[in-house]
Amino acid sequence: TLAAAGALEVLNLASFGLLMNESHRSLRDDYEVSCRELDLLVSLAHEVDGVYGARMTGAGFGGCTINLVDSDKVKSFKAYIAEGYYKATKLLPEIYVTSAADGAEEI
Repeated sequence: TLAAAGALEVLNLASFGLLMNESHRSLRDDYEVSCRELDLLVSLAHEVDGVYGARMTGAGFGGCTINLVDSDKVKSFKAYIAEGYYKATKLLPEIYVTSAADGAEEI
């Protein structure tokens, strides 16, 4: 967590993305809280140009992934994920695009 915060403080998205990837690997292999569908989404994300990192998020055993994607590559990312996931599962994923915000401040 400290390394991730440090990477974000200096806007080192490549390092932060690697930490996201390692976090997913740990959640999948060490804690065994991922599932085939989440692993598929993460695997597909790693195939897309402009993706810095991908991992499951939430409580696990299904749900969502979070992906750090270059803003210029979001459109192609969405198309690739939707197509690849549908081919493998016959389900259409819901893909939400958000951007980072400063967050809460102490008053």
